[in-house]
Amino acid sequence: MSETLQVRPRTAEVPLRRDSARAGNSPPTTGVSGTRRKQIVIVGGGFAGIAAARALKHSDADVILIDRRNHHIFQPLLYQVATAVLAPSDIAAPIRQLEDEQKNVTVILAEVTGVDLASRTVEASCPGVGVRKIPFDYLVIAPGMRPSYFGHDEFARYAPGLKSLSDAETIRAERARQLTFVLVGAGPTGVELAASMAQLAAITLRGQFRRIEPAQSAILLIEGGKRILPTFAESLANKAARRLEKLGIKIMTGVRVEKVDEVGVIADGKRIPSATVLWTAGVAPSPIVKLLGAKTDRAGRVSVGPFMNVPDVSNVFVVGDASSFVRDGRPVPGVAQAAIQQGRYVGRLIARELKGREPKHPFRYFDKGNMGVVGKNFAILESGHLRMSGFVTWLVWVFLHLMSLPQLQNRFRVQTQWFWSYFTGQRSSRLIPEPPSAETHELGR
Repeated sequence: MSETLQVRPRTAEVPLRRDSARAGNSPPTTGVSGTRRKQIVIVGGGFAGIAAARALKHSDADVILIDRRNHHIFQPLLYQVATAVLAPSDIAAPIRQLEDEQKNVTVILAEVTGVDLASRTVEASCPGVGVRKIPFDYLVIAPGMRPSYFGHDEFARYAPGLKSLSDAETIRAERARQLTFVLVGAGPTGVELAASMAQLAAITLRGQFRRIEPAQSAILLIEGGKRILPTFAESLANKAARRLEKLGIKIMTGVRVEKVDEVGVIADGKRIPSATVLWTAGVAPSPIVKLLGAKTDRAGRVSVGPFMNVPDVSNVFVVGDASSFVRDGRPVPGVAQAAIQQGRYVGRLIARELKGREPKHPFRYFDKGNMGVVGKNFAILESGHLRMSGFVTWLVWVFLHLMSLPQLQNRFRVQTQWFWSYFTGQRSSRLIPEPPSAETHELGR
């Protein structure tokens, strides 16, 4: 039988006021009367979830942050872990550090398996503890995304995505098997990963193998659309394509992957032999959003109201990649800057309501522009009518990503490693994990 988990001793529960008649375009209300301390549950420790928690730092409420991982990953640099530029610890930071920074935050390592809007509880499975029910007055859903194989989940066995440190380490191991690499999807992740892999083969590993020539490896970037980087202006995408081709990467646009297996892929009816197939094509929302029973868009993301709220449900919000927020007829892109802005907005909205204040305004997304790096010394930037590419843009990319890392020690480590790699071409984290020995298994019995 599950038990109820609460952060601090609480007074007797006060009946919750339902406001089911409230339209989706009206600001969400507290829905709770009385003077007891409110409890805010945030599901997900990514950009959006942590931004929401930090925005509640000075609120008179208990904040519970739940994530199935104990660390926050700076995903924009995950591809550099996959290609051995950086170590996993360089781009990750423990989520639990928030408890030192904020006395009103409790971090729980658990996986959310149920949401009961009627009883206002979240069901979470805690390793070694079991299932617990956690009550909430406000609920913020920020679980992020997972790879989408467009109805072909069987592809996942042979084509790992790139969404976690485990994915990045798997890609490292797979890279040693053969020298033909197929990347399915030419968005920013696919382009950045392909360029980094090309430089790894042509520069870092040159002269280190006697029987093979890494520089002769074949890297294929497959895109089902008409061009790479469809979210960028066509002029920038064309410059990036020329840069990729200069690095020796073969770009295949307008090509659909029909099958992925242990031999390679079948694309447009043709077999491409490869032992290393990486999926960078698309993402799908976390299964958690289905537990809400809310309206979703075609991609499965929750269609939220103007306050990032779930329409007709009081005090429940969805932020980050799992939400679908439309502005001026266009959906807000699923990028880190949008997730951070949404999480911070909802956190501040809840903090204002706890003080009896109305929201200042509906959520407004400020587009700071999109950036992408294509190997060493070349990046592209698009912000409004501003379009830049080249070395100076790459320096801007370096500065912004360093300043966005979660901790000061992460910034120092990454800066040092980038500086070393830039001038030497060497990568610090080219280690192959050793499997447990037979003796270790024997000792463990």
